[in-house]
Amino acid sequence: MANLFEYLPAGRPAALGALRGAILAASLCLGGCQSSGPQDITGSISGASETDMRRSTEEWVRQPDDKVVALNYARALRGMSEYAQAVAILQRLSIKFPRDVEVLAAYGKALADAGRPREAEEVLERAHTPERPNWSVLSAQGSVADQLGDHEQAQAYYAAALKIAPAQPHVLSNLGLSYALSKKLPEAETALRKAAAEPDADRPVRQNLALVLALEGKFASAEEVARRDLDPKDASANVAAIRQMIAQSNTWKQIQALDANPGATAKTHTGSNLD
Repeated sequence: MANLFEYLPAGRPAALGALRGAILAASLCLGGCQSSGPQDITGSISGASETDMRRSTEEWVRQPDDKVVALNYARALRGMSEYAQAVAILQRLSIKFPRDVEVLAAYGKALADAGRPREAEEVLERAHTPERPNWSVLSAQGSVADQLGDHEQAQAYYAAALKIAPAQPHVLSNLGLSYALSKKLPEAETALRKAAAEPDADRPVRQNLALVLALEGKFASAEEVARRDLDPKDASANVAAIRQMIAQSNTWKQIQALDANPGATAKTHTGSNLD
């Protein structure tokens, strides 16, 4: 069965970090997973084909120092969720091209994919300049800030990105997820509805809207959104899974309590699929 909320363990009580992890993971896949190439500015590669992967590998073996070949190979690795390998390729490339903003953008986003936000933050700062800001890099910086728990800064990055690319659905989606992490669910829904209404909005954007609607308790609306990409049975099952999680473990209230008492993290947070 296709799992709409793929980061949420269905059919059992949720650990404290599950919903937080779902939101962060979704944000990374629309920000941190980006690279600055024209074919990869709006999200992660959803499963590179084996043929593409083999071709990219063969080209890289023949020309490991070629910038375009290495970027394509790293992009294919990220598409296969081989984040550590992608980081290694791009780290090597960044040494050869230390001031190349395209290389630095790809490297910083790969670091974010790999759950290394501090390093990603430092690299992404060098991936564009105030004189020539890049909306895709700004969105990735927002995703990293959300990973690090600085949601106010993350939202500032998204706002800056939207000044360059107004109504860009993936930036709006990241903004909505950041609002959700800030426990501002009405604002999250507004941003995500706007994102989903854009002509080039895709399935991940609608997934995020469905997730936030479910967090608000709007399960019928969440299922309606889920049905745009899933058959009715799967959509119903996925919304039921998150509803069960909320009912069984009161996870969202626990997240609110945790943010009010950060010292409880070590005892109760079990991971958020960031590494």
